[in-house]
Amino acid sequence: MRTSRLEAFSDGVLAIIITIMVLELKVPHGHDFSNLVHTAGTGLLTYLLSFVYVGIYWNNHHHMFHLVQRVRGGVLWANLALLFCLSLFPFTTGWMDESRFERTPVVVYGLNLFSAAIAYFVLQTVIIRQQGPESPLRRAIGTDFKGKVSPVFYITGILSALLIEGRIGVGIALACFVGVAIMWVVPDRRIDRVISQSETPG
Repeated sequence: MRTSRLEAFSDGVLAIIITIMVLELKVPHGHDFSNLVHTAGTGLLTYLLSFVYVGIYWNNHHHMFHLVQRVRGGVLWANLALLFCLSLFPFTTGWMDESRFERTPVVVYGLNLFSAAIAYFVLQTVIIRQQGPESPLRRAIGTDFKGKVSPVFYITGILSALLIEGRIGVGIALACFVGVAIMWVVPDRRIDRVISQSETPG
């Protein structure tokens, strides 16, 4: 089957995830900036981080499927696994906010990020296997440095929060999660280059 239904469904799920997250934000009781910071300060920060992550996955998912013409059952199930992991973002983001960055919610949030990264890798791998030895996606991602480094940062963050007592461990974990987001926000032109080459005559 063609990818249009898969892409449309995925876009809809990601839009709903973002909507649910923003609806979790608390409205300040007062009308001063201090009320906003006190009521929704951490909520805005956690929402921003998760929004960026959802945007990163949407962007990469969109680019990846430019190199996919047709999909079979394996790709559909791998895509559903990715959407399942991403659909947990509102829950793990909300818990981390409610707890004011306590250790266990931060660890669970890190596990959520890690599972989403693994699910994306599995989806990418299934597509490459489906496309065969001359896979355009395989050629586009190359060594996939960022894809390999990201799980290392997630694991480092999770272990830091678990093993280092107090706020220092949690701070290192959050720094790792933010660092990965910053790394992926930088535009990645690998797939764009392959698409451009395939569209260039001769």
